[in-house]
Amino acid sequence: MPVKKYKPITPGLRTKVSNAFEEVTTSKPEKSLLAPLKRSGGRNNQGRMTMRHIGGGHKRRYRIIDFKRNKDGVAATVKTIEYDPNRTAFIALVEYADGEKRYIIAPSGLKVGDSILSGKTATPDVGNTLFLADIPLGATIHAIELEPGKGASMARSAGTSATLMGREGRYAAIKLPSGEVRRVLLTCKATIGITSNADHGLEVYGKAGRRRWLGRRPRVRGVVMNPVDHPMGGGEGRASGGHPRSRNGIMAKGQKTRNKKKHSTKLIISKRK
Repeated sequence: MPVKKYKPITPGLRTKVSNAFEEVTTSKPEKSLLAPLKRSGGRNNQGRMTMRHIGGGHKRRYRIIDFKRNKDGVAATVKTIEYDPNRTAFIALVEYADGEKRYIIAPSGLKVGDSILSGKTATPDVGNTLFLADIPLGATIHAIELEPGKGASMARSAGTSATLMGREGRYAAIKLPSGEVRRVLLTCKATIGITSNADHGLEVYGKAGRRRWLGRRPRVRGVVMNPVDHPMGGGEGRASGGHPRSRNGIMAKGQKTRNKKKHSTKLIISKRK
């Protein structure tokens, strides 16, 4: 997936690097799979700002994605590859043999006209969804379930994938994009391949206004604040001593934030690097 650079005819285009969208085949979404998407602007039910740096942005509509892939044994044909403003990866519109249409996370290499399948009868080809018990060891997978039937929750963003390392008892060992190796039940599903739009990380916005279009307001560094506003604020001149921490005093580097009593801790074989 190539990216596109621009001639510096304006200051905003000088450093801009954007997606070429060569994989995308249409700009019109499927109307039956759209839902309204409400924005909070970072405010709670009393209208008070509880989350900073949120507000504005272009109006969006939510694309209903089939994360469960529970239509087992029914073949589907890829109709379009589309851009989704709500996620980094592209999505694919598929039409099943019985006429039903659904959106799925598009894996890299999936093209219009390809056929996909899910369930026990599916082969380990790109775009097919299988149970972890049926996927070959060493396979590259994405859109992985954490609980059977709940729907994909891991390795869904652009260019990410996990590796099936092995099986033991009721569990499969999976190496996640973060480097963490964890156990997942064999009755959970995963999709073969790598998620699309791997060059998403190469994009450069080029100007502050483009971040505003995405609904992100300016962020002020704690170092430039006064002591009353931030633990890292104050000092004569450009003082940047002390330890990096959040506005609430939570350490930013080194301090462990995971709950030791969390139920899923026992499923982690090795922690992320």
